[in-house]
Amino acid sequence: MTMPAYAQELGADRLPSASEKAAANQLRQILASHVDGDVKLRVLKDEQKKPTEISLSPALSGLLMELLRHIAHGDAVTLVPVHEMLTTQQAADILNVSRPFLISLLERGDIHYSTVGRHRRIRAEDLFAYKRVRDEKRSKALSDLAEFDAEHI
Repeated sequence: MTMPAYAQELGADRLPSASEKAAANQLRQILASHVDGDVKLRVLKDEQKKPTEISLSPALSGLLMELLRHIAHGDAVTLVPVHEMLTTQQAADILNVSRPFLISLLERGDIHYSTVGRHRRIRAEDLFAYKRVRDEKRSKALSDLAEFDAEHI
């Protein structure tokens, strides 16, 4: 499995090891047991071996749990800041579509983009907004299909 160049730059060029998956799962379970409120963790600093307490808000602990869930399942993970400007190939990879198909979405106006020189750039925020709407439509269509199937059996 080859990773896109931007994923390699971010360190996602390998899958998590068995020990990394186990550690991610253990940390995810610890965070999950405190999901109702702020989570306070004690972290040992390597140099001093003194514990430092860190408070995580519910939003941050939820984000970390989602990240750890992927790692625990052995998935390679790439973080993309929402204000990042993506190339058409990066955006196509995120949507899991071909680059020519992505270009057709851009030209139809389905996803906002800007031009830098002769190259199109897509804000990650705009790409994820499109992806969210697309996924909601797919989910509704699947739900409607299952309901239709249940009615006609």
